[in-house]
Amino acid sequence: MHKQPEITDKTRQTFVNVFCDLYSRKPIEKISIQEIANQSGYNRSTFYQYFTDIYDLLDWVEERILNSINEEMAGREFSTHTFQDALQCLENAEDIAILKALLGDYGSVHFVERLKREIPFEQLIVDFPSDDALAPYIIEFYISTLISMFRLWIRNGKDLSSEELVGLIDSLFTKGITPYHIFGSVNPRSKI
Repeated sequence: MHKQPEITDKTRQTFVNVFCDLYSRKPIEKISIQEIANQSGYNRSTFYQYFTDIYDLLDWVEERILNSINEEMAGREFSTHTFQDALQCLENAEDIAILKALLGDYGSVHFVERLKREIPFEQLIVDFPSDDALAPYIIEFYISTLISMFRLWIRNGKDLSSEELVGLIDSLFTKGITPYHIFGSVNPRSKI
């Protein structure tokens, strides 16, 4: 007898939610299958029906979020507000809690590198000469900065509006940090 797909999806999602909650609070090495099963309300054998181990669950979560972001980016026609488009693609990913866990304090550098490699953020750089020898360095700076700013924004509970964040990123890329320093102190938000 086969389980109904809705039950299967609900059970898998429960494991994912519990895992992401735990992963946002502690390193993956400190998370046990028993802990996930107990908090999910299932037993270990049910967990093994969906995933072979914790790392299989992590891979599944990473794949899901990368596919979601790629679909979001593919379904958009990028405007001249390229930072905002990138931010919205990340923000509109299926589940922001998953991104919060994967990009959080205990998330892996491996996922950040996969995100940089597999998501075509370089499309956001309008009229950029890709044959230039400096291109890979500039693209790395651009993508790393976007991801780092997004991570901080998520960690800070989205304390800026998305428009303020986009304005800040745009200003930092075009003017640098100089407008935000007045005699050695930071002048927050006045130049966004």
